[in-house]
Amino acid sequence: MTALVIAEHDHATVKPATLNTVTAALACGGDVHVLVAGANAAEAGKAAAQIVGVAKVIVADSPSLAENLAENVAAQVLALQGSGAANYSHILFPSTANGKNVAPRVAAKLDVAQISDITLVVSPDTFERPIYAGNAIATVQSTDATKVITVRTTGFDAAASTGGSATVETAEGVADSGKSSFVGREVTKSDRPELTAAKIIVSGGRALGSAEKFTEVMTPLADKLNAGLGASRAAVDAGYAPNDWQVGQTGKIVAPQLYIACGISGAIQHLAGMKDSKVIVAINKDEEAPIFSVADYGLVADLFTAMPELVASLD
Repeated sequence: MTALVIAEHDHATVKPATLNTVTAALACGGDVHVLVAGANAAEAGKAAAQIVGVAKVIVADSPSLAENLAENVAAQVLALQGSGAANYSHILFPSTANGKNVAPRVAAKLDVAQISDITLVVSPDTFERPIYAGNAIATVQSTDATKVITVRTTGFDAAASTGGSATVETAEGVADSGKSSFVGREVTKSDRPELTAAKIIVSGGRALGSAEKFTEVMTPLADKLNAGLGASRAAVDAGYAPNDWQVGQTGKIVAPQLYIACGISGAIQHLAGMKDSKVIVAINKDEEAPIFSVADYGLVADLFTAMPELVASLD
């Protein structure tokens, strides 16, 4: 029994989501192999070989994999699975935008049911996953010969990124499928940590009232703590914060060491994205706000008064 983890990477380094996925793969039992599919990705392959618990790293290098187009990456996974020597029992993807783009294609081609967003491996064929925005946990058992799985990374500790000594092999990269092409990418530049990797997140809600107030009130605290900035869907929909700051069921799933929720009521959809945070601090003037039900520390106060005082106390 061998599991294959599809690495999330930028062709030079391996992203943190891969480390959590490796932990999930190790829980499935057997050896763990990691596929690094990219272009000029040898350095990412070397980084993956350092992950503790990984037995083998397969680097597939091809111009067709440069932009991680789903059709090409899926074809690369299927080429490995169909090579005969591999015959992986589990194929695991991080539950990221890329992972969720590729995994269904692989599952469909293998004619198996995808097991989505797992948070616990009960046994090699049985897994737990949240449903109803995290209000219930489903236990799913699969009899498929190959389990195609996406992993909710907040449900698993990260494997150590150094200390491993996996062998590194190369695989022939697949040809371009021709079904899609890369047109362009608009990347937001920020000095702040990436939201899904941030150890501290400061999030604001609709109560902030405007984009100007959001920046004025939230930014000083985030700067003091070197934190990522997040927002509720209501704040994003109102235009107070950009799309990529959204935390919740339809945004990003995060589990930082510290999550500070300011003016966020705590709708189920938002809680689904952050309730696994290690310490949750809520600031809201409504003492009945649902956010207090998951908060470790709660402050019933006007955030426009409390936030400047909190920032001042950190000087």
